[in-house]
Amino acid sequence: MELDLLISYIALLTHAVIPILIGSFQSLKPTQVESLAEKDAYMFPVIGSCVLFSLYICFKFLSEDWVNFIMSAYFTVLGVGAIATFLHPILSKICPYEWTDKAQESTSSKNKKKKKYSYHLKVPIVGWELDFTLIDVIGTIIGGCIGIVYLLTKHWITNNIFGLCFSTVSIQLIQLGSYKVGAILLIGLFFYDIFWVFGTDVMITVAKKFDAPIKVLWPKGNGFSLLGLGDIVIPGIFVALMLRFDYYLYKKKKEENALNENTNVKKAIRFDKSYFWSTFISYVIGLVLTVTVLHIFRHGQPALLYIVPCVLIGSLGCAVVKGDASKLFGYHDNQLFENQVENKTNENEEVKTK
Repeated sequence: MELDLLISYIALLTHAVIPILIGSFQSLKPTQVESLAEKDAYMFPVIGSCVLFSLYICFKFLSEDWVNFIMSAYFTVLGVGAIATFLHPILSKICPYEWTDKAQESTSSKNKKKKKYSYHLKVPIVGWELDFTLIDVIGTIIGGCIGIVYLLTKHWITNNIFGLCFSTVSIQLIQLGSYKVGAILLIGLFFYDIFWVFGTDVMITVAKKFDAPIKVLWPKGNGFSLLGLGDIVIPGIFVALMLRFDYYLYKKKKEENALNENTNVKKAIRFDKSYFWSTFISYVIGLVLTVTVLHIFRHGQPALLYIVPCVLIGSLGCAVVKGDASKLFGYHDNQLFENQVENKTNENEEVKTK
């Protein structure tokens, strides 16, 4: 195997695991995003097929340059938002406290002056109302600069920055809710991937012609190795679900042992992550299998063909070994997040009374 090809494979693998690791741990924080329902999981491959085939038709009958221009502009705007969201926790740690969300949300009279770093914007035509802080502005400016460089140069590094931020934020915010919903989604996309790659030329044609930051790239020889963001995000949200299940079991065990569950962030990450690591390692094995088959046959492979069985077997195998199958199938993210929100509310009430 050529050295540059081996390096590109390792680089793509690295680009895949980093957002899954970061996004999974970020997903432990409660969000206002609703979990996917079973209906959403069933419809996802259908909607994905419609979008994919529509793009294929556009490339067939419309100007490739115009299609790519419109889609690049659209995904660049989304990418700027993804970068701002990705940078938000980082900027919150290095910027002055009065710029952070915690300072803006404070209701004490001592911190009222710090509200000047919080802004409200109304968009008259569409009726949108946006609330943001100075940290959001800084993140958007950074994202905008990267977006301009990407549009002007289409450099693979700026493309990958967008890809990494897209993947991390998606894994952080998209919640499957339950194992059943995750399994339905993965199995549906398993057949989706097989059909569109082996059954038609649609997937490969769109992947080659679609010039937008929806994939990660790495140079090799005279071209690039690539990995679609869907092959990172879809398994990634399932891996994140397994980490949240681990955390749920950890919290439940503490309750049963009558231990103090009001833990800070440093203590909260010290829990058994068996389901997370077994599913994560299974994902890596599936991705390595994909690259191996791709290298042997020199033909585009549906990555989910190898990844989906691996992550399902890895997670189910862990449940069987630990005897937690009933708990796994009965788990829903609401059981974890409702508990966390209730604890946070109790903490706030205690602070007010003091």
